[in-house]
Amino acid sequence: MRVHVRQYKHEEVQFDDNRTTGESQTEDTVNPDAEDYFGTEMDELSVETWDTVEHEGDPIQRRTVTVEGVTAVSVPKEPTDEDDPDLPGQTIQFRMDGGVEHVAQAEIVEVQDENPQATIDEEP
Repeated sequence: MRVHVRQYKHEEVQFDDNRTTGESQTEDTVNPDAEDYFGTEMDELSVETWDTVEHEGDPIQRRTVTVEGVTAVSVPKEPTDEDDPDLPGQTIQFRMDGGVEHVAQAEIVEVQDENPQATIDEEP
């Protein structure tokens, strides 16, 4: 299966020598235009991209994660140590042929069976 999730984390504050204490970190300073920052468009780069979004009045970061080759998806009944009640989502566990992977602070967007005909037992 292919699983698409959204993962969240607290905004990483970036300080530089041009800012003063208490100066607001705006969307432009957190997420500058890719061409201005890198000198090329983001589509041409293979990088992990976090977007700044608002959650309960505060800026947080969100990214889309796609995990392929998943055989099972589960969500722990109780919160784990990685779960942060101030962020959306919770830990999601993926079982794959090579073991188990966890993604903290995630929400399931879509789960897709890559080969649905392989799991259907048809009788003649």
